[in-house]
Amino acid sequence: MMRAWTLALLILLLALANGCSRSAPGDDHGHDHAAGESDDHADAGADDHGHAHGEGESWAVTSWGAHYEIFAEADPLTVGKTARSHTHVTVLDGFQALLAGKVSAVLRRPGLEDQIFTQTEVLRPGIFDIAITPETEGPFDILFVVEAAGVSEEIPCGEVMVGSAGHPGELVSRAPEPEGEVTSFLKEQQWRMDFRTEWAARGTIRESIRGTAQLKPAAGGEMLLTASIDAIVRSVPWPHIGLAVSPGSTVFSLGARGAQGKTLGELEAFVTEKRGELELAKSRVARLEGLLAVEAVSDAEVARARSALQTLEAQYESARRQLRSGEGEGKSGAGQSIDVNAPFAGEVASVLVTPGEAVSAGQVLGRVVRVDPVWVDVHVAPQDADRLAKGIEGIWLRPIGADDAVFYESARLVSLSPEVDAKTGRVECLIEIRQGDRRLRIGSAAEAEILVPATREGIVLPSTAVLDDYGTSVVYAQADGESFVRRDVDVIAREGNKLLVEGIKPGERIVTDGGASIRRASLIGAGVGHGHVH
Repeated sequence: MMRAWTLALLILLLALANGCSRSAPGDDHGHDHAAGESDDHADAGADDHGHAHGEGESWAVTSWGAHYEIFAEADPLTVGKTARSHTHVTVLDGFQALLAGKVSAVLRRPGLEDQIFTQTEVLRPGIFDIAITPETEGPFDILFVVEAAGVSEEIPCGEVMVGSAGHPGELVSRAPEPEGEVTSFLKEQQWRMDFRTEWAARGTIRESIRGTAQLKPAAGGEMLLTASIDAIVRSVPWPHIGLAVSPGSTVFSLGARGAQGKTLGELEAFVTEKRGELELAKSRVARLEGLLAVEAVSDAEVARARSALQTLEAQYESARRQLRSGEGEGKSGAGQSIDVNAPFAGEVASVLVTPGEAVSAGQVLGRVVRVDPVWVDVHVAPQDADRLAKGIEGIWLRPIGADDAVFYESARLVSLSPEVDAKTGRVECLIEIRQGDRRLRIGSAAEAEILVPATREGIVLPSTAVLDDYGTSVVYAQADGESFVRRDVDVIAREGNKLLVEGIKPGERIVTDGGASIRRASLIGAGVGHGHVH
């Protein structure tokens, strides 16, 4: 008997402990309630988002307007009883939480006056706690009205049933259960990152021919600037890489160098040397002239000293003229000045000399390139080459390592090689583009998509929506405000930053930015790496 009582007592204690520690069913939402919030949620039972209620079934709706997304979680609606609706409002432009405004829940039925319940203060950023106290039983359309920043929008959210004390209300128009495994991703997580959703819709993309590409100057769009004479490169004006030049503008200035052909540093040293020798010669002449007065030296010795002084003075002045010429400060009589001008409008691509450097005739000083238009050197598969000859409608270029492609509508086929490259097995073609403000650097390697006169129809998504999950292309569809379902898709075609896919239906709400974070959230427990955006 003692053993039986002991065993029964142990079973009872275990049951009590388990009942005290277990969370309410589905209590995984993670929205903590602010201080001072109503304690009505402490009643027995809870909905799938952590809101506890009295008898009856809580409900949640998600709906989208042109400007706002509504995700509302609410208590069951009962006549004369106040239900709380935690209404999450997302501003779709930028996908941010609404921080201020007026949000109203409206119960509407033909023949009755609208019942409007309004909240103007945020409980937390993006969340408005609306108190709903229905006055009449029966079915009602429920909608939410958002007024903020001069924008007012009415967003229908389905049909609800307002019940009585004995028969609490419920949501009538429930969305079908999503197919596949559901991943929870809270609004607070969505609002803190780059996140966006869009409707899946049918569209059209143009067919393209893909290949590797490199940008190069157009014919005659690259010029080497050379010295026409033996000269010293002057410091004014002085070009730099990236300097924009106009046709005929001076890029380099040259001063004709002396017979010595010295650099600026050598000329400075030479002038210093001659100045020292000249001072010594002056001192010697003065000393000899003093000795001549007392007949301590001969007239011939004094004459030789004076002659040496005159020679040194001439050498010193010549050295100074050469130095001034090298520094760009000489006068026309000190050496000829020659300008090296830009042959066309473009930019300085390289500078190969330094100020004061002695250069020879024909020596390269720098290089100027024309940045618009430029040629794109594309290598395509042989079977695609003939399609290019029929005409092109533009070209997308995605620089290696970049996420986004740039479209150039003003593209012209310049030439198409008559042969297949024996090393690469590809056919080379040249396409001229005008860059305007959307500039890519000359020499850049890129992936090219050359548009041809043909189209394909189907579900079109931005490329950021599709993830590469270890070789499988996937997207995430939004089941409700905070629930998402993985969809495997097939990528059929691509045009720039758009993809034609199969595997989803028109009207599904697809995550176009932030899908990788949802996938990481689904794999946290498994410790698996994340996928990559296409």
